[in-house]
Amino acid sequence: MLRVKLAVIYYSTTGTNYQMAKWAEEGAQEFGAEVRLLKVPHIQPPHDIDTDPVKMALEEESKDVPEVTLEDIDWADAIIFSTPARFGVMVAPMKNLLETTGGLWAEGKLVNKVVSGMSSAQNPHGGQEAVLLSLYTSMYHWGAIVAAPGYTDPVIFGSGGNPYGTTATVSPEGEMLDDKDSIRSSAIHQAKRTLTIASAIKTL
Repeated sequence: MLRVKLAVIYYSTTGTNYQMAKWAEEGAQEFGAEVRLLKVPHIQPPHDIDTDPVKMALEEESKDVPEVTLEDIDWADAIIFSTPARFGVMVAPMKNLLETTGGLWAEGKLVNKVVSGMSSAQNPHGGQEAVLLSLYTSMYHWGAIVAAPGYTDPVIFGSGGNPYGTTATVSPEGEMLDDKDSIRSSAIHQAKRTLTIASAIKTL
């Protein structure tokens, strides 16, 4: 298979989507891809980021992760997004990132990028699926190719059975309530599936 360039782009405040992105990165590295793990910057820092120990710990742990740029999006053959739900849609920083890609879109540089998404929310029906569907709507406007995992591997069922992408349910303290090993396996599988499709597209 051709070596694929993958950007794993996440936004996280308590660490869930950061961890899911790292698991996707792990799967991509096993596949042999060239990977960039990238974070979406805050538009406005969470009000308690300087007092909440979970959020403070994440800021410290991820301080060396580079912030995503448009150059990263242009560079990538494939992109995996990981974003929490806010009121049933993707967080504003992730939406803001997508809205900055108009120049790349106008130049046709987003066409045929292979994309996939992961999400989280604080209850099992808190918007995980809606977030991914809204993300994919933007990807259709890009002319990208959506590589949802579907039910292509039994690991999907262990992490909640979401065919649109790996998802997690999270406590208010940022603790994953689902089986972490299952979520990890799903994220790794999703990364490899995304890259398999991207590799095939690169040969066309």
